[in-house]
Amino acid sequence: MQAPTEAPPPLTPLTPLAPEQKPSRGRRRLTPYWLLLPGLLWLGVFFVAPMVYQASTSVQTGSLEEGYEVTWHVATYWDALSEYWPQFLRSVAYAASATVLCLLLGYPLAYLIAFRAGRWRNLIMVLVIAPFFTSFLIRTLAWKTILADGGPVVGALNTLHVLDVTSWLGWTAGDRVLATPLAVVCGLTYNFLPFMILPLYTSLERIDGRLHEAAGDLYAKPSTVFRKVTFPLSMPGVVSGTLLTFIPATGDYVNASLLGSADTGMIGNVIQSQFLRVLDYPTAAALSFLLMAAILAMVTVYIRKSGTEDLV
Repeated sequence: MQAPTEAPPPLTPLTPLAPEQKPSRGRRRLTPYWLLLPGLLWLGVFFVAPMVYQASTSVQTGSLEEGYEVTWHVATYWDALSEYWPQFLRSVAYAASATVLCLLLGYPLAYLIAFRAGRWRNLIMVLVIAPFFTSFLIRTLAWKTILADGGPVVGALNTLHVLDVTSWLGWTAGDRVLATPLAVVCGLTYNFLPFMILPLYTSLERIDGRLHEAAGDLYAKPSTVFRKVTFPLSMPGVVSGTLLTFIPATGDYVNASLLGSADTGMIGNVIQSQFLRVLDYPTAAALSFLLMAAILAMVTVYIRKSGTEDLV
């Protein structure tokens, strides 16, 4: 006969934490801000502080030998703008041309990757980002070989009489492509094309394929489906891609230095020269702030006119 088993001890109820052991509501609210603190410190040290320093430099007078002093000489901005406004307009024209070309080239490729690539999608994506595996300088120097006088590209353009049209437009000089606006725009387009394709692909991939099927069930033509469904839904990617292309292209100076000439200099070349050669720091700082203000104004108008703020 088995001995009777002892009954288990009764469970003791959990005692609630004392008020002093509970995290306070104010401390919980501050937790996200503590997590943001490292990023804010990084932005403050490496972005805000240099901006403030450059702002003070732009209103200084003096020379490198005698030293600079803050005299609030705001006329430096007007003097810089009145002297270098052609470079400003040229930079905007080159950047806008490269942005349009990137959009025309990048949208079909992004559409192909999102809807038609199938098992080749990953390979095509690797090819898109492959230029990032080499330096910006090497990629730009490669175009000097591609567009060299007497090369196959220039020969093909001559055969097709394309250079006759571009020469009439002032984008090339006779049978020469290097040291012309066309060479600079080609370099900008190549270097910034991935920045257009990636946001476009991300935006197109988010589109629900059932919307295309529904449009087809309503007897919509493929062109109508693209115009009424695909392109409107991909507008966040279009806006993001154009901004990521236009903004850095406007301030670029490498392509104009390596592929252009003195007549194709952009505002980035002027700023670089003022900082490193002329050593006129106030003018260089004023040009930098004028460029930033111009880009900010254009971007603000563009985002409002585009009708979307949902950027990828």
